[in-house]
Amino acid sequence: MKRDDPALHWFRANWIASICFAILVLFGTASLYYSTIEPAGLRNGLTVCFPLLGVALLRVRRYRAGKIALLVFTGGWLTWYLTDPPRNKRDWAGEYAVPADVTMENRLVHVRHVRNFIYQTPSLYTPRYYDANYNLDDLNAVDLVTSYWAGNSIAHVFLSFGFRNGRHLAISIETRRQKAFGYSTIAGFFHHYEVFYVTADERDLIGVRTDIRKERVYLYRVRLSAAARERLFLSYLTEIDRLKQHPAWYNTLTDNCTTGILTRAQARLRYRLDWRVLLSGYTASLAYDLGLLDTQMPFPELKRRSRIRRPDHATPGPDYSREIRVGLPMETP
Repeated sequence: MKRDDPALHWFRANWIASICFAILVLFGTASLYYSTIEPAGLRNGLTVCFPLLGVALLRVRRYRAGKIALLVFTGGWLTWYLTDPPRNKRDWAGEYAVPADVTMENRLVHVRHVRNFIYQTPSLYTPRYYDANYNLDDLNAVDLVTSYWAGNSIAHVFLSFGFRNGRHLAISIETRRQKAFGYSTIAGFFHHYEVFYVTADERDLIGVRTDIRKERVYLYRVRLSAAARERLFLSYLTEIDRLKQHPAWYNTLTDNCTTGILTRAQARLRYRLDWRVLLSGYTASLAYDLGLLDTQMPFPELKRRSRIRRPDHATPGPDYSREIRVGLPMETP
């Protein structure tokens, strides 16, 4: 080791610091690449310069100056990342352009902009919305929906709330994507997507998965008391209203479709740390073990019977919600 490279020598001698710095540079580079900084040229330039600058600082010959430079480098990036604000005003993809608006009058919930798109293909659709009222006294069911597009480990998970008049309101916690960016699981670990509560008709939110994308979709009746159902529903509505004023970042690890459900349900920390939360394809088995699903039969049998099976070339019609529940274990305690 050359005597005139003290900073580099210190990092080689302190391997823990070296690993931490390498992680910082890798994470920082990825955070810039997946950021929402515009224009794209500036974002790409920062992505290239960040790791180069980090390596260059290790070559500073004066030990004290090198330490100060590294602290400024780390502190500058950390300050930017922690203060990078989520926003509601962006050029959103069509599915996420119009958020729901919720107001309450006594026991009556008014929901504006319930999404009810008509899909010709997974990417071609006709946007439609409607307004609806839901009486809390009529809330009589909560269903857990899991949708698989590849393999068994990862699924999209969301809830649908049922009412005595046969109506359903499905709410899915998703990434709010901009038109300029496609979907990326890796991007979800950084400040790339805002959290969005898709509030929709089942013909839209479930129908696009069963009839258009041809995914494997399962629907389970959740066993909750009337008070717990109402508390969960109101928690969703409160968060929908809060996000309109205070947007939040989506995070694939800490704030995703599954952890969001557990947060709304006020689940205990040990349940939120269960491995099946990250591997969302097994969320239903976690709910089963917690006694939230029908435990009168083994879970493999319940899962088999809970799959929604649609005829070939079926499309979501006016009676879609009733049709997908025919033959499924739907008893409410």
